[in-house]
Amino acid sequence: MPGPSRPEGPARPEGPDRPARPDRPARRPGVRRVVSLVPSLTEAVAVTAPGLLVGATDWCSHPADLAVERVGGTKNPDTARIAALAPDLVIANEEENRAPDLAALRAAGLDVWVTEVRGLEQAFSELHRVLVDGCGLARPDWLDAAERAWRQVAADATGQRRGAVVPVWRRPWMVLGRDTFAGDLLARLGVHHVYADHAERYPRVPLEELRASGADLVVLPDEPYRFTADDGPEAFPGLPAALVSGRHLTWYGPSLAQAPAVLADALRRAR
Repeated sequence: MPGPSRPEGPARPEGPDRPARPDRPARRPGVRRVVSLVPSLTEAVAVTAPGLLVGATDWCSHPADLAVERVGGTKNPDTARIAALAPDLVIANEEENRAPDLAALRAAGLDVWVTEVRGLEQAFSELHRVLVDGCGLARPDWLDAAERAWRQVAADATGQRRGAVVPVWRRPWMVLGRDTFAGDLLARLGVHHVYADHAERYPRVPLEELRASGADLVVLPDEPYRFTADDGPEAFPGLPAALVSGRHLTWYGPSLAQAPAVLADALRRAR
């Protein structure tokens, strides 16, 4: 994504610290103070209801003029500071945030909603759940626009497929594996990442194996690791490299409305 890469590392794989998702309570009016621990959800709330957010992580870079209390990183939030903000709702994500931190917030008496986003359709449903059911807001126009934009991608699909390696971290090399939101977006744009059937969601794979994977494309996002024209493509000599916006590949929020066009353009330029 545009903005700082997160030093905490790539999205967390599954493990014993994976937060449990809460039940889905009915829509609740009267939410006036929200803390977001996920950059994409921060943008979604801030664009939909300016003034509702009172706290966000240090890595919440959108909107650019966001002026709220900063509460630490996604993997190391200051739970005492969050509790002191007295939010009506804290929104989090099962792979961005750690279960012990969310448990500490609940122990402080806070209402914490945890999202799970493994694909595009789930992103749409979770955004509706957080914004409408959780925050009590009207469904935003940008969410309808995003759904229309991705329906158009399906209507325009030609069936042409490209095999790609999609690193998300370097030193050590980690790539997209099974069951990921970014992988689903790429698949809808005609790009099949070659580790889509791997047992892990973000496997560590030696560079030599990545080079021998048979991929005809490497897709390099600028988040969570900030790949650039000078940092990444040189590791895959002879392979076309698509440098893509991590915000449009990995964020689920207002950027989803522009993501099909932005990502498709980057993929076309890599040809």
